Amino acid sequence: MQILFDIGHPAHVHFFRNPIRQLTGKGHKILVTSRDKEVTHQLLDSLSIPHISLTSQADGSVALLFRELLVRDYRLYRKVREFRPDIMAGIGGIFIAHVGAVTGIPSLVFYDTENARLQNAMTYPLASRVIVPRCYEGWVPEHKTVRYPGYHELSYLRPGYFTPDRETAVRNGLAAEGDSFLIRLVSWKASHDLEEHGWDHSLLDYVVKQLAAQGRVIISSEQPLPETFTEYNYRGDPAALHHVMAFCRGFIGESATMASECAVLGVPSVYAAQTGRGYTNEQESRYGLVQNVRSLDRGNLQAALDWVLGFDRNKALEARTRLLSETIDVAHFVVAYLESYPVLPPDILVPGVH
Repeated sequence: MQILFDIGHPAHVHFFRNPIRQLTGKGHKILVTSRDKEVTHQLLDSLSIPHISLTSQADGSVALLFRELLVRDYRLYRKVREFRPDIMAGIGGIFIAHVGAVTGIPSLVFYDTENARLQNAMTYPLASRVIVPRCYEGWVPEHKTVRYPGYHELSYLRPGYFTPDRETAVRNGLAAEGDSFLIRLVSWKASHDLEEHGWDHSLLDYVVKQLAAQGRVIISSEQPLPETFTEYNYRGDPAALHHVMAFCRGFIGESATMASECAVLGVPSVYAAQTGRGYTNEQESRYGLVQNVRSLDRGNLQAALDWVLGFDRNKALEARTRLLSETIDVAHFVVAYLESYPVLPPDILVPGVH
């Protein structure tokens, strides 16, 4: 088979890296089209995944996002005509859905972000399949939607794909002794971030001071920060950040993806943003590994920080064990469905079978 993966975000690299490796090992021909956003190209290069860059991230305004949509659709269409894939896959999938509808090539759209309403409205009706976690809370076209027990982050952080290494973590910023805490700030430039905003600098300063009194603070930020926070910036290898987070005492931030990554690694996480996600809601209600904070004020954040500081490590590991037992090998699922489409392989959605 010839398979095209369209990758537009660092998280997409992680999600697809194991499926790409497995499919390549089986002899399938792979083409990866990429987007210059944050460390996406750096991660692809570090994993030795060849890719063709089509566009760069727009600044978040509606006009420039729409312009990028048109440019990327056109450039992807040209690559598809050259490569002639049998099937295409992407996260969010707006570009492969559009090009797939024009060319007749099946598009498998994996997604987990309910508040990307405009993007989803422009994508789901044109996609061949919409594939979402079982906990997805937004609208989907049910007649062509597949739900699976799991989360995107299990495609690369499930045991067998990832083994945390403490020495690697320390080399990349984890405190050699004592506790470390990870804070994540996002740029708010994605299409699903329109009309949203995150923490202000006074709130960040408050959180940093509370955590710095307990251990080392590490900030991973998509946006430039004032010099007062420079000492906390993550300076390690982007590809090593998962090793760092695996040994942190806790996570707090605006990134639902990183909150979920920490949760599946057994690290208590606070997702503090105005809009929620079905997967972090499930990780709170079903496993108790996440706290979702919607009101961004000091009182709510202080309560969440107290929750992190009081979290029992053994309890976290027990919750993670149950999470892994109730979910599937997501990378294997991606590979099996791409190879068998439009048929869904038997037992592929049953936890513990694969």
